[in-house]
Amino acid sequence: MMRSQIQLSEQQHGRLREIAHQRGLSLSALIRRWLDEKIAESDTASSRDDRVRAALSVLGKHKDSEEADDVAANHDRYLADAYGR
Repeated sequence: MMRSQIQLSEQQHGRLREIAHQRGLSLSALIRRWLDEKIAESDTASSRDDRVRAALSVLGKHKDSEEADDVAANHDRYLADAYGR
């Protein structure tokens, strides 16, 4: 484990100590858990953002001269065509 030093306001330090005490954790353990949670959220948000961007990038790319009326039933095929797969 790496040692790190941070500066907290008195209010932050006091509140963190209260929460850690309530949960039966050390201050360090509480901060590590919260950091792990935020990092996981960030990773999830990033991959979600990538998926949303990829999905939005195919909007309007499928050209169908027959004006398909079966998109709901065949959306996977249309997306595969749009992604070039």
